[in-house]
Amino acid sequence: MSRYLAIAAVVLLAAAAAAWWGMSRPDPAVSMMAGADIAAGAQLYADNCASCHGVNLEGQPDWRTQDDDGSLPAPPHDETGHTWHHGDGVLFDYTKLGGKAALARQGIEFNSGMPGFAGKLSDQQIIDVLAYIKSTWPTRQRDVQSDRSEAERLQGETSQ
Repeated sequence: MSRYLAIAAVVLLAAAAAAWWGMSRPDPAVSMMAGADIAAGAQLYADNCASCHGVNLEGQPDWRTQDDDGSLPAPPHDETGHTWHHGDGVLFDYTKLGGKAALARQGIEFNSGMPGFAGKLSDQQIIDVLAYIKSTWPTRQRDVQSDRSEAERLQGETSQ
């Protein structure tokens, strides 16, 4: 009987640890649109993102061509760019941590010009900005991006 109690205790501790780990980082794949304030996101985008990514989400010219320092100009966030090719978790991390740090977490070393907004925007504000960007995409891009977010979420569940 004590063996079963010990196993139960280990399972409960593992579940508690998993729950704590999940709470330490918001799950944007689940919450990106739920509770997001798109109007607030539009204003936050105008205040924090438009100077690089464009007032109309059009990005900078030649955004696929590296600058002299190896970084890329700011890409568009409209349907012509590649933002919608990434799941919510990647977009959230890229915005919060900055490009270089977010890519480093994936084992990629790249001189990204994207700054991190962790000290400037709250997690909810980042979610609001991303929800605003996503709200401007045509249905096809939203659907593809949603599928990638779901695949990313499922992959995260299997790796835990």
